[in-house]
Amino acid sequence: MSATDQTLPVLDRKDFASDQEVRWCPGCGDYAILAAMQSFLADTGARPESTVFVSGIGCSSRFPYYMETYGMHTIHGRAPAIATGLAVARPELDVFVVTGDGDALSIGGNHLIHALRRNVNLTILLFNNEIYGLTKGQYSPTSPVGTVAKSTPFGSIDEPLDPASLALGAEASFVGRTIDRDRKHLTETLAAAHAHPGAALVEILQNCPVFNDGAFSQVTDRKRKDDEGLVLVEGEPMLFGAEKDRAIVAAAHGGVEVGEGPDALERALVHDPRQADPTRAFALSRLKRNGGPLPIGVLRQVERPVYEDTLVAQVEQTQAEQGTGDLEALLRSGTTWQVD
Repeated sequence: MSATDQTLPVLDRKDFASDQEVRWCPGCGDYAILAAMQSFLADTGARPESTVFVSGIGCSSRFPYYMETYGMHTIHGRAPAIATGLAVARPELDVFVVTGDGDALSIGGNHLIHALRRNVNLTILLFNNEIYGLTKGQYSPTSPVGTVAKSTPFGSIDEPLDPASLALGAEASFVGRTIDRDRKHLTETLAAAHAHPGAALVEILQNCPVFNDGAFSQVTDRKRKDDEGLVLVEGEPMLFGAEKDRAIVAAAHGGVEVGEGPDALERALVHDPRQADPTRAFALSRLKRNGGPLPIGVLRQVERPVYEDTLVAQVEQTQAEQGTGDLEALLRSGTTWQVD
């Protein structure tokens, strides 16, 4: 066989689209994310036979059915745990986790934070629409205080979780935030996360037109996004506003805050997601909660040992020092019983 014959065919988006009917509500942001992912994989030269999508339960978790790759639709909240096993056993695969704010941050909270702290080589896509969509409109762990929903008819009294803040607290080595409607920004963020060695969490602000329409209009509405959104670009000062006349500056308490006027522009902080200390990234993740704009972009991107690499190195070192061992001898060592 010639070298030409061995060349793999060039794939396009259709090669990553399965024959299953895509069934989300009309106008759901999941359609845009699915299309972006299919195109992204084709553009990066990914192969369906070496790509796996693992999901939990929820609207977002139908994702594996619509991808012409390997996939597992698992159980509620457990996708990171199952994906961890897969990534460790088959480190040559591209493993994606697709989850939602309810699936990942409620019953799946512990699984998510441990996958992040271990730095397993996973690309985790967390669709955040601040509501339970599949079960028809109950409030979720990310719903704002006061959310009137089917399960909170008088308004939610729970303090919401911020996915990015939670990930940073778990020492995630990559944390990004993007929007379903911004195809360019979504694709760029996916590319950065996919190229990152280790656990990469991408929070995707996703519109639910049925149960929580317009939840992120502050960064999607043309009249609002310049004043209420902050696009983070590595190496550039953090400025926002239609005239770029407001800046993110260091606050006296050690965090960050919004400053206005010539003096603030001179003191504008330059975005650096590669700082080893996550303090500033954490402050940025909470900027909206403290009355500032909603940051979009990569908040943190640092290098840490990858879990699979460390595990393999430990096994190889142990085998070199102690041999491969004898499982049968181990099972029959010490005190044993035979049960009839």
